[in-house]
Amino acid sequence: MKRVASVILHKARKKRLEQGHPWIYNNEIERVEGDPQPGSLVRIMDHRQRFLATGYYNPASQITVRAVSYLELEEMDTAFFERRFRECLLHRNRFVADDAYRLVYGEADFLPGLIVDRFGEVLVVQILTLGMDRCRDSIVEALVSVMNPAGIYERSDVPVREMEGLEQVKGPIYGHPPRFVTVKENGLLISVDIEQGQKTGYFFDQRENRASTAPLMTGWGAKSGIELQEIPNEDGSVRTAPVNRNGKEVTFPYWDGATVLECFSHTGSFTLHACKYGAKKVTCLDISEHAIESARQNVELNGFEDRVEFVVADAFEYLRSQVKGLNERSLRAAGSVKADTSVPMTAGGGRTWDVVILDPPAFAKTRGAVKGACRGYKDINLHGMKLVNEGGYLVTASCSYHMRPDLFLETIQEAAADAGKILRLVEWRAAGKDHPQILGVDEGHYLKFAIFEVRSKQF
Repeated sequence: MKRVASVILHKARKKRLEQGHPWIYNNEIERVEGDPQPGSLVRIMDHRQRFLATGYYNPASQITVRAVSYLELEEMDTAFFERRFRECLLHRNRFVADDAYRLVYGEADFLPGLIVDRFGEVLVVQILTLGMDRCRDSIVEALVSVMNPAGIYERSDVPVREMEGLEQVKGPIYGHPPRFVTVKENGLLISVDIEQGQKTGYFFDQRENRASTAPLMTGWGAKSGIELQEIPNEDGSVRTAPVNRNGKEVTFPYWDGATVLECFSHTGSFTLHACKYGAKKVTCLDISEHAIESARQNVELNGFEDRVEFVVADAFEYLRSQVKGLNERSLRAAGSVKADTSVPMTAGGGRTWDVVILDPPAFAKTRGAVKGACRGYKDINLHGMKLVNEGGYLVTASCSYHMRPDLFLETIQEAAADAGKILRLVEWRAAGKDHPQILGVDEGHYLKFAIFEVRSKQF
């Protein structure tokens, strides 16, 4: 039997480990017995020398030990990873119908420091810690044994590795994975760039949230004066068809659909779902030309190009310009002395939409960034809700862990007050079922997703 060193914890520490949290910080350790090598396994003991868990050790990291088992464990070998991967696969097969999902979600799958995303027959691996990096060969062998992939690509090109004393790396580590893979999500085809796309190439955590937007995408025809009526046929029979205010039949098949704005579109995933569920017209916006090109390819892949327009722009500036244009149009329409109608409008835009979707990247990656993040979230939500047609919907999300749910809602409420809007919360969600959350591990509760009905104070 291998001799495993021990880490003895302080008596006065918070009992987070006993509550399911796998991280042991440096200041929670009273002493280390033995001579553990960085990345090796250690026994985690309380101050009474009672065994609590087995974890891997890195004295160079603020998170000095990460628990991987609540049993005695000599090594994380191929057999260990095979057992864990089979458990991960069982969970995903139970809850996810597609063959594209997050297969391994770090701490939530009892494998801290390891992320594995499945894209059909291709796997993308992200190894974040020294303890997992030392097990690289066993991880690959176990994935091949359990998943039988055509290829495995590594995307460990993230700065957090440097905090573990590791270099950023990326590239194929098994087989010949292609750069682009096409997968299905909720019946939609999505092309993923596993080499150059953000993170591992695609964000699976919003799968169920994207599907939850379905009820928002139809039921708008009446606001445009279009109603279903019975129309006589030449043979004397009647048929039901949409008719506009002028009594003319509407032949556009998506006459009842919403107009939608998706900001921070990345691969255009919300745009695709909006089109699938019946949207009339979608504006797909991202600051990255690469992202918009990815979204364009996905739109064409699903045959939605006749209903989508693409905009490469900064979302903050775009929203502000639309609100500015809207305000100027309102002044002109009201005949305000502030508006000189003899000259062209100074502001562009002035458009509004039935549904505005805001899915920004994390604004607060550290606790110290929360104040600035609140300003950012308030800004985009304030301007976003101003551009929602009366009775329309604001779909908004935050993936910043440090932006706690109550603070996120409080920030949106402040934005609504400043905008003169009343919001009705109709949906509140978190990450999908392939991103399980362990109670006691607050860091896993990062994603907040909400759908609000937006009303003015005119009722």
